Amino acid sequence: METLIIVIVVLVVLALIALVALPRMRAKTTERKQVAAQQHLEEAGERSARAESAQAAAEEQAARARRERAEAELRATETEREAQERLAEAERERAEAQRLQERAGNLDPRLQGDNAVDPRLQGNRTDGDPTTR
Repeated sequence: METLIIVIVVLVVLALIALVALPRMRAKTTERKQVAAQQHLEEAGERSARAESAQAAAEEQAARARRERAEAELRATETEREAQERLAEAERERAEAQRLQERAGNLDPRLQGDNAVDPRLQGNRTDGDPTTR
């Protein structure tokens, strides 16, 4: 019977120790979880800030690329317009040259046909006269 009392006393002592220790262990576990949760929240905030910064930089880069592309298209359009203007001016010059050539042929029939002087060749005479070039 003594053994039974000793076993009961030991079990009661263990139960008392467990009743005292378990709440402390639970409190420490809860505290660790709260600290871990706080760290996760801080890290989430930092990552969110970095993500927003990266997104803003990416959006700015995309806007810059769109702006540069638009400027390049504008320059290309302007260059094409200038080329068209020069082409039109060349056509007007060619038409004026033709008109003058026809007028010269009307004034002096010897300049018509094969004897007509092409205005592009007037500076390249080969008759031996060094004063005309």
